[in-house]
Amino acid sequence: MPKKGALTRNNNQWTEARYRSFVVSALRASFRRWPARGRVMHTAATERRINPSSGRLAWHYKCNHCGKDFPAKSVQVDHIEPIVDPSKGFQSWDTFIARLYTEDKGLQVLCKPCHQVKGAADRGGG
Repeated sequence: MPKKGALTRNNNQWTEARYRSFVVSALRASFRRWPARGRVMHTAATERRINPSSGRLAWHYKCNHCGKDFPAKSVQVDHIEPIVDPSKGFQSWDTFIARLYTEDKGLQVLCKPCHQVKGAADRGGG
């Protein structure tokens, strides 16, 4: 096992932590194109109406927790079960990927405030 902080990846320019951060970031970015994510957003769509903050016509989506409608920029697709189980921590890349790319039933649309509260609770902070 390499010493913590040792430069072992990318031609000895990155630490293991930097490498892992890079891979996690790339996987999470690709989740935006995951078809289940799009279906969950489509299911949560309520109507097109004027977005009060922009003054433009925009789709609104129902938060699965508070039940209020929000424009797209104010909602996020949440994994009902956390991708990394807080009680077990990171287990393996296979587990991480399987939980990240879950099916529709494992996802929900939450407004940003509800998502922040749920995230804190998932991490044991609320």
